[in-house]
Amino acid sequence: MLAYLCGPIELSGEGETLWRRKLTPFLRDQLGHRVYDPSEVAKKNLTEAEIANFRAWQTTDLDRFRRVCRKIIASSLDLIEHKADYLICYWDAADPASGGAPAELTAAFRKGIPVYLITELPVEQVNAWALGCSDQVFYSLDNLKDFLSSRFAREKQTQLWKD
Repeated sequence: MLAYLCGPIELSGEGETLWRRKLTPFLRDQLGHRVYDPSEVAKKNLTEAEIANFRAWQTTDLDRFRRVCRKIIASSLDLIEHKADYLICYWDAADPASGGAPAELTAAFRKGIPVYLITELPVEQVNAWALGCSDQVFYSLDNLKDFLSSRFAREKQTQLWKD
């Protein structure tokens, strides 16, 4: 199983990526799932020059910046479309203008890939698009972990292969 971790990256601070570092060991060690974290630039098949200069090119070489951006977008959407078994999206108010997360949610929704949305916001403050693409909403990482444990526990996976 491959879990794709979705959520604001570009303008987010340390708190918005902390959830990824808290959840990844659980998914990997407890459930035996592989994890793709798009916030880790090295996984996006970028060259050393692209990694080193990406942000600078946004103001100094817009065409080059767009080419790299499109490479990142294509890589992320291809991974969702062809390899992801489910998406986990952390949604908060820190980056309401996020473009990547809604696009990733939409790609998963269109492919019928389950989307699990985590938010600490009241549901009326969550982006309607994100809610529309999600299969289930969780209000804490612990609630999500409980759900994933009951759904994907190694014992249950092993039992499926025995039947």
